Amino acid sequence: MSPSQTLSSLPLSVQVSKDELAAGKLSWQNLELATRALHRDGLVVLEDVIGMPELNTLNEKMVKDALELQARNDDSPYNYNKGNIQQDPPLTPPYFSPSIFLNPIATQVTTSVLGPRPRLTFISGNTALPPTESAAAKSQPVHSDADFDHPDCPFALVVNVPLVSMNKVNGSTEVWLGTHSTSSLSAQEGAHGDRASGRIKQDLLDQRRAVRPPSQPRVKKGSIIIRDLRLWHAGKPNFSEDIRVMLALIHFAPWYRNAMTVEFSSELRPILHTHTKGQDQGQGLQIQAEFLPTADIEKRYLHKPFGNAYDFDQMDKVQGIFEMEGIF
Repeated sequence: MSPSQTLSSLPLSVQVSKDELAAGKLSWQNLELATRALHRDGLVVLEDVIGMPELNTLNEKMVKDALELQARNDDSPYNYNKGNIQQDPPLTPPYFSPSIFLNPIATQVTTSVLGPRPRLTFISGNTALPPTESAAAKSQPVHSDADFDHPDCPFALVVNVPLVSMNKVNGSTEVWLGTHSTSSLSAQEGAHGDRASGRIKQDLLDQRRAVRPPSQPRVKKGSIIIRDLRLWHAGKPNFSEDIRVMLALIHFAPWYRNAMTVEFSSELRPILHTHTKGQDQGQGLQIQAEFLPTADIEKRYLHKPFGNAYDFDQMDKVQGIFEMEGIF
């Protein structure tokens, strides 16, 4: 039996203590656990890091928004199938909680892997809808979000925040642990820009399943999942009666020249400034932000691009990315 066959298909979960939560950072031991899991598996779960009231407020709003997006039918922002839609949260004061969007413990972990002051350049979400008469329950194909020529070292980590507990019934994401380190364009079908790009070839899936099969882990509400962008994964159908929303924020390495920006309400500028300074040793986020009046954000956030309309690749030139008025 090879060493890889002894590894679990379920991700490592790090239990965050009350003292760590109060301090806004993990102990050295737990930081080591999370960092090693990300290098080995490409994913780690941090448990009990976000309070229930903040999650409930945002979930109530995003469930209502999901119904509006679902009603658009063929024009809904779906990824691969209509049961899985991309959904942006409203980045406005009533729904913005730093513990969700700027969580210091999540940033401590991404900093450990990517380097000091990673770049936050993307905030969206993935919503699994219950089946309807017009949209049957379907799985996404197994795919990688890194559907472009990319570095073979960690360069981007997705910070997923489920707004409810996730399991097989309501569509917990299927993950193929360890595939981040072998991910390449040669393993994929579908070019960047296609609606269904990044699909992993079937023969490679069969080979990998024999070594370390995938899993749909249970993830408690209040947890944060940190995933390497390169990891193979698939959105799964939601067989429950309730909409399941999971946020997706991307932290890029500080040296990685991604030029995307996130639109925030201008009322959030002081909060972003305060929470991105970092506590020690250069920790904290660089946020590539654009600020708009709250009324404009409310009009725009459900009409944003989705899927491959976003470009996670690097820009050709460094000049410009450091001149953004909204970078902290």
